[in-house]
Amino acid sequence: MFIIVHNKSIVGEETALKTKNVRNFVTLIVLLIIVVLFVPACDIEYYVDEPSNPDIPGNLDVYFIDVGQGDSIFIRTPNDNTILIDGGEADQGENVLNFLKELGVDKIDVIVATHLHSDHIGGLITVIENIDIGSIYMPKTTHNTKTFEKFVLSVKQKGLQFKPAYAGVDIPLDDVDANFVGPEKKDTYDDLNNSSAVLKLKYGDVSFIFTGDAEKESEEYMLSSGQNLRAQVLKVGHHGSTTSTSEEFLKAISPEYAIISCGEGNKYGHPHKEIIQLLEEFGIEIYRTDRDGTIHVMSDGKQIEFK
Repeated sequence: MFIIVHNKSIVGEETALKTKNVRNFVTLIVLLIIVVLFVPACDIEYYVDEPSNPDIPGNLDVYFIDVGQGDSIFIRTPNDNTILIDGGEADQGENVLNFLKELGVDKIDVIVATHLHSDHIGGLITVIENIDIGSIYMPKTTHNTKTFEKFVLSVKQKGLQFKPAYAGVDIPLDDVDANFVGPEKKDTYDDLNNSSAVLKLKYGDVSFIFTGDAEKESEEYMLSSGQNLRAQVLKVGHHGSTTSTSEEFLKAISPEYAIISCGEGNKYGHPHKEIIQLLEEFGIEIYRTDRDGTIHVMSDGKQIEFK
């Protein structure tokens, strides 16, 4: 009898254990159902990373500022280094300065004065007088105009000296490659446009070329120099004039996007229809300050976005 009673106890214990396991399993299923039904109703965005700000470190921001018939380009690198290429005419200086202030810029690390024509250096005078400047790059040329005299005086009063800008000179920055691919280094230039400092800026897989007013003579030098001119974004030379942007130069750069800086209804007829037609034949997407206003280009080093 003892043996039989003992076996019934074992059976009872096994039955109780199975019942407990079933209850636990059912409880687990119920909890899973609650999670599935109610968690999606919560604020999912709380668990998702916010989209990145276009101007935080990690992105290169390039602004082609609308200064009418002239050039002015502001660049902020991923590590917050700042570059200003040209500043339009003197009467555009306040506009450029206000634009920089709106972006929270209180120092320009590098100024590039591409060449000495007033529609490129005039507005820089106001900027230099009102913002801290790190260094200034300019081709080794002179010009007999009041604008040039005022420009040089503003630089001297700031206690700065000009650094040379010609092919082979690098701008020391820790997060982008910035080097001049033009002009040819020489003492004099027959045409100030061909003395234009041409800057290539590379961030990751994306490159920009800023040509100032470089004309075909300078383009021929750059082509013969064997430098890598490939870039996704081209600032078209001399406001879209037929004096610049030869077919051979365009082939070497092979850009996806072209930016033309010019004034609405300007007396020069810039950009010339021949250049627009050439860019279109190459399948290049065209942006113009006279139609689009200030153009903001952003890149993470792989993709390019127009804002």
